[in-house]
Amino acid sequence: MIYFQGKRIFSAIFDMDGTMFDTERLRFKTLKQAALEIYGTPLSEETLMGSLGLSAKKAEALAKANHGEDFPYAQVRQRADELELAHVRNHGVPIKDGLLEVLERLRKYGLTMAVATSSRRAIAEEYLINANVLKYFDITVCGDEVTQGKPHPEIFLKAASALNCLPGHCLMLEDSENGLLSAIRAEGQPILIEDIKPPAPEVKAGALKAYQNMHQFLGDLNDCMPDLGTPELTETFPQTLNQFSAGIHGFGAMGGGYLTQIFSHWDGYTRPCEIIAATRSRMLRDTIQAFGRFSVRYGATSFDQTIENLRMIDMDDAEAVINMYDVAEIVGLTLPEPAIRKQADVIARGLVRRYERRGRELTILIVLNKVGGADFVRRHVQAQLELLVSPQMCQKILANTHFAETVVSRIVSKISTESLVRQLRIKSKMFQNSLSDGADAPKVCAKTPVPEYERLISRFRPFAQSSNALSQLHLILFNSESDMPLYAERCSNLLERMRQVKTVDDITQTQVMKNLLWNGPHAIIAWYASLLGHSWLGQGMGDPRVNALARHLIDREVGPALVAEYPHMAQAVADFSKTFLERCSTSFKDPCARVGRDPLRKLQRNERIFRSIDLAQKHGIDSSALAFGSALALHYALRCPDSKDQECLLMRTLYQDSGSVEAVLTYSGSYNGRPYPGLHPIQDAALVEAITGHFHRLAALEPGCAEFVMAPA
Repeated sequence: MIYFQGKRIFSAIFDMDGTMFDTERLRFKTLKQAALEIYGTPLSEETLMGSLGLSAKKAEALAKANHGEDFPYAQVRQRADELELAHVRNHGVPIKDGLLEVLERLRKYGLTMAVATSSRRAIAEEYLINANVLKYFDITVCGDEVTQGKPHPEIFLKAASALNCLPGHCLMLEDSENGLLSAIRAEGQPILIEDIKPPAPEVKAGALKAYQNMHQFLGDLNDCMPDLGTPELTETFPQTLNQFSAGIHGFGAMGGGYLTQIFSHWDGYTRPCEIIAATRSRMLRDTIQAFGRFSVRYGATSFDQTIENLRMIDMDDAEAVINMYDVAEIVGLTLPEPAIRKQADVIARGLVRRYERRGRELTILIVLNKVGGADFVRRHVQAQLELLVSPQMCQKILANTHFAETVVSRIVSKISTESLVRQLRIKSKMFQNSLSDGADAPKVCAKTPVPEYERLISRFRPFAQSSNALSQLHLILFNSESDMPLYAERCSNLLERMRQVKTVDDITQTQVMKNLLWNGPHAIIAWYASLLGHSWLGQGMGDPRVNALARHLIDREVGPALVAEYPHMAQAVADFSKTFLERCSTSFKDPCARVGRDPLRKLQRNERIFRSIDLAQKHGIDSSALAFGSALALHYALRCPDSKDQECLLMRTLYQDSGSVEAVLTYSGSYNGRPYPGLHPIQDAALVEAITGHFHRLAALEPGCAEFVMAPA
């Protein structure tokens, strides 16, 4: 039972054509074609519009009144049925946007439901089965099962009676004037979902409430439903697929190991019919396309979660990426800054196409790990839009696009190529063994009559064995921590409905807290652990030296500085601090090389480490561990084994050319096409001196020795 518009509602009765399915337009087309084939003249618009919601008998009377008594309506209707069924069988039933979300909500909260349609049962059942919505309805009442069709109330009264519900406690959803009159006369609670022809104003006034589309009704329905809350990690995804697509632009750790889960949980009632994921990795694309799914491993809870309904695309295929922005309801953008600059043109072209074809809003989740990330993306996309369209159109497109800043509260890592290949080798053997162990199909004597069910099943049998064998295989692509919420700026109605997204009015403070409390210390811990010979973050935290530094950074420097700056966030700082240290201690699948990469980016003047130092100094808090961490970054760059890390190579070159720590810290040359924002040689002289002191003291030591620690303050 729900309370809707002040009414106690126990049941819902749905008209079918025009209300649940966008079949009225298809019906018009097939009736015109059938009449042209049989009668030589198509049915008039007056006849078509007037027949909306009518029973077959009344529609026939109307057709004969408009086209003459000799009009062969029964033959035309039969031929139209054939044409319509052929279209539906080839292309599926066109479901109204929002229908599945409405049905899931009503069913989840215990309402009994019925269909009351003027269509014949044979047609109605095929449509309901084809659209996979018959499961929602307790009963169906069809046009060939009542003596008086709409606008007479018989069909709604019969449906309400079969549901053991008084009409006054039934929502009765209709799209046509005749259907609405039927619901009004049944004394139900009529809901108008407008379709082709709005009812006359005096009839429309009889509705409990009128909506232009199902999504508007869904909005009011959501107000009646309790908040489902953030899902538990092991909670299953919704079974029902809605009509939306979700996109992921950058299928890395966050895109594949986090956003896919968020999109799969969706609103808790349904989930997207497709997740489109763009990556340059051919191996990832081919692997996921071959398996049809992949899994994320949550090691701390020994839980593997399978992600399905993915379509992988090549990020270098501009047309495919443009199409993703055109069709997706939401896109998660998880690219680094240089890649965003390069992809801004493709994003802009996708937004232009979307606006021209659909005019619909788009939400872009910016997962950039950068304060002001949404403004950064918007600025670069706008620059490209201004090259493509007029200023007026550019502003309209931007107004239709919600760039949502986010804060990620999870650590995710992608498995190595070697690990993936090893899995594929093992899974390939398992798959071949499963196929070879399968039983042969039963042989049937040619003279023995074959039952119909056997003939139908035989069509599926050749595919069943390989499908079953493949479904047993789980391919782990990501290792993840188990924290669920994604914090996002409140800017889109869609985000308010997504279970795993927590929207906030001011994302900046949450970003600053997470950026300083996690990102800076995270990198420092990785640099230190790596220099001490540890490959994985969790292993490093088992080293007393790393553990002590991590706790000092959080408990005595960064945490206190944040609380001093944002006293109202003291509890949030405490919670984030505890979670961060626990995660680091259990991150046995998170490589130090991943966390410690790109050290120059992490040493920018107003980012992570140096911003924490500024905050600590502002409030008179010691920041020696942060300065020590900055020196570790330099040592990591000089000793980094990863020859592909361009930032480490640049830092090495700067140091080797000058022999000076200051030259690295105050670098102002080109960085991603712009001047690098390093420390100021005069204004930051004391900080440069402190870092240099730590650096030279450590330079005289071997990393493995006991003295390779922060000197006492």
